[in-house]
Amino acid sequence: MAYTLGTGPDSGPAMGPQNCVTRVELSVCCGNLLDRDVASKSDPFLVLFHEVDSNWVEIGRTETAVNNLNPVFGVKFKVDYHFEEVQKLKFSLFDEDKCSSQLYEHDFLGEYICTLGVIVSNKKLHRSLTLANGKPAGKGTITITALELSDNRVITLSLYGRKLDKKDFFGKSDPYLEFHKQGDDGKWMLVHRTEVSWKLLFTSVFVCQLLPENLVSFANGRNANRAGVRMSVNCVGVQMGLSCNCSLSVPFHQVEFECINPKKQKKKKSYKNSGIIILKSCKVNQDTQRLIDIHYVGIDFTASNGNPREPSSLHYINPLGSNEYLSAILAVGQIIQDYDTDKMFPALGFGAQLPPDWKVSHEFAINFDPTNPFCQGVEGIAQAYSACLPHIRFYGPTNFSPIITHVARFATQALQQETAAQYFTLLIITDGVISDMDETRHAIVQAAKLPMSIIIIGVGNADFAAMEFLDGDSSVLRSYTGEEAVRDIVQFVPFRDFRNAPKETLAKSVLAELPQQVTQYFKQRNLSPSNTALE
Repeated sequence: MAYTLGTGPDSGPAMGPQNCVTRVELSVCCGNLLDRDVASKSDPFLVLFHEVDSNWVEIGRTETAVNNLNPVFGVKFKVDYHFEEVQKLKFSLFDEDKCSSQLYEHDFLGEYICTLGVIVSNKKLHRSLTLANGKPAGKGTITITALELSDNRVITLSLYGRKLDKKDFFGKSDPYLEFHKQGDDGKWMLVHRTEVSWKLLFTSVFVCQLLPENLVSFANGRNANRAGVRMSVNCVGVQMGLSCNCSLSVPFHQVEFECINPKKQKKKKSYKNSGIIILKSCKVNQDTQRLIDIHYVGIDFTASNGNPREPSSLHYINPLGSNEYLSAILAVGQIIQDYDTDKMFPALGFGAQLPPDWKVSHEFAINFDPTNPFCQGVEGIAQAYSACLPHIRFYGPTNFSPIITHVARFATQALQQETAAQYFTLLIITDGVISDMDETRHAIVQAAKLPMSIIIIGVGNADFAAMEFLDGDSSVLRSYTGEEAVRDIVQFVPFRDFRNAPKETLAKSVLAELPQQVTQYFKQRNLSPSNTALE
């Protein structure tokens, strides 16, 4: 069973001209839950809520795990992930005490609140549970795993059992199968549980949707190749105490696997097996390209920002340890950070004189390591920015074109790769003064042909007319040669309008046009990556 949030069909994402949606499946397991029962252990079930107009609205519930403080819930939640929105979720756990749908009739075991973006970017999130008063719910934990479902590789298995051990005193056993996938941490995660089948014919088709790069981990360390994908499937009949670990290749012929009960195997030397699991058919759909987003950050260090040693400068770090640029880096960085898997950002500066020769540079790594300009997360960007300020001299002119061309070179190289689709986003933080308008217009027009977008954050109270012009909302941007941009790739946001606004409001403005820009690029090139949202 799976619960669905959103209006799109389960089969894929809802793609529109103004939005970018990816289907996500959430799996949940918990550990060390509070024991609210006297004669037995708690019987937990989980309820998922999402926030709508400051109110929590229920999405769905899992099954009840009887006498289990470490439940692995079989019910999955399917939600539409709008990467340009902040979607708050609440995972609440209860101990089922009565046959009632009213939650107040059941004991509360703990909860966890986060955004969907955080879950998707981490892929697997492990956190502690808290009570309503904010205190820890004992040692209770929750693990949430996100699996993006849009156009991903699908495995369909059809199986049946033969001569399985009889477990019931009266009548036949009530067998079912569980399928588990091994994660990067080596632990097995429940992927699918079949219905109980008394005839041992598991006619419910097992559909396991996998991300292409997860096939290797699903293959239990074996390599995947074009000739045939090798996978490992762990089948467990919990009620019967049976298990079989099998390795299979695709394509393949019908194969049989022995179910081994470890306890019986240890007790009886003559033990052979506890039945046979027969894999009747297996189908894997064709691979599709998966989008990988790379985010660059460009910071304006030109003299128009003022002397960083004087309080009037936008780069002046006040006694509280902040300034306009740091505020913008942290606010906007926390938004885009949710959509980047490795959270490694190349951070570049422009318009400053650098030691030791004090030549002006318009595309330098702010960590002063040109071979590795990456910063770890938004905090890493802020630290590298603060550390470089005392070692550079603000200068000029304020040229945007070099840093745009710098990122465009990597976007051009990405077109030559066959492994995955890549899309580049350049975030420029500036006071809005620009010296090379003609060259910048030309660079943007050329970049519009590439998998690339530009977000400009204006800091301070200057006249941002030039930035509004580059945004191209009122008219099509043209190069100085007269060439028109094939698509709008620039979004300008004046930070002063959102300095005290909620994160959700700033996020909607920063990411307002990016979904359309991404989808428009791939439509123009007749490409269809499996994920058109920032990771």
